[in-house]
Amino acid sequence: MSNNSLVAPQLVINSRMLYTSWIPADPKATAKLLPSKLQPASNHAIYMNQYVVDSADQTTGFGAYSLTYLGLDLAGLDVPNSSTPGRFFTHYFNSSEVVRAYASERGVPASPGSTTLELDGNILTATTSVNGTPIIRSRAEVGTETSVAAGHLRYVTQVKKKLVSGFYPYIGDLVTSFKVLSIEFLDPNHPVYALRPASPLEVVAGSCFYAPRDSFVYPGGEEVLGPAGHDND
Repeated sequence: MSNNSLVAPQLVINSRMLYTSWIPADPKATAKLLPSKLQPASNHAIYMNQYVVDSADQTTGFGAYSLTYLGLDLAGLDVPNSSTPGRFFTHYFNSSEVVRAYASERGVPASPGSTTLELDGNILTATTSVNGTPIIRSRAEVGTETSVAAGHLRYVTQVKKKLVSGFYPYIGDLVTSFKVLSIEFLDPNHPVYALRPASPLEVVAGSCFYAPRDSFVYPGGEEVLGPAGHDND
């Protein structure tokens, strides 16, 4: 029986969000992070979301928190009526014990961590830290004009031996002028280093954006896909 009193789903509004995607340095190593019943996308893309919720007033129960999560794009599990791929969580660094408990119950590999987004002129820097030590740093050049984007993302988790698919609706104000400058994995000894980008950096442009205001439901539309198979070592 869950000891988490939060009712699903939860609503988050007006988060500050940097979403990036890239081709990894070692596609074979990243593919090994998937359960055996899942296959990586044909381009082996990695995705990452670094975001901050500044105030408890922006959520229905989570409170303020920051989060970086990342993992692999998947083959054969696109969002219906969309070219957006389904995605699998491999790492999830969250500053809130409340949110970590909520996510863990749903198969997300939640662990402690913090994320900052700092805007200096038109340069945005997102830094993910664990135990106070930066492990990922992303930089992007961003404008101020925005346009509205809306849709769904699909994330797959493993709950015990079952794969679970969840649809996450979002509405965001995305800047219209945007360019990823760098994505650095700073600690070769941390397991997340396996997802580092190839050099030179090759981003998946259609899956990268900065939203100074992004709202979403977390999670929703969940369904069991079936057995996960054996985890790869």
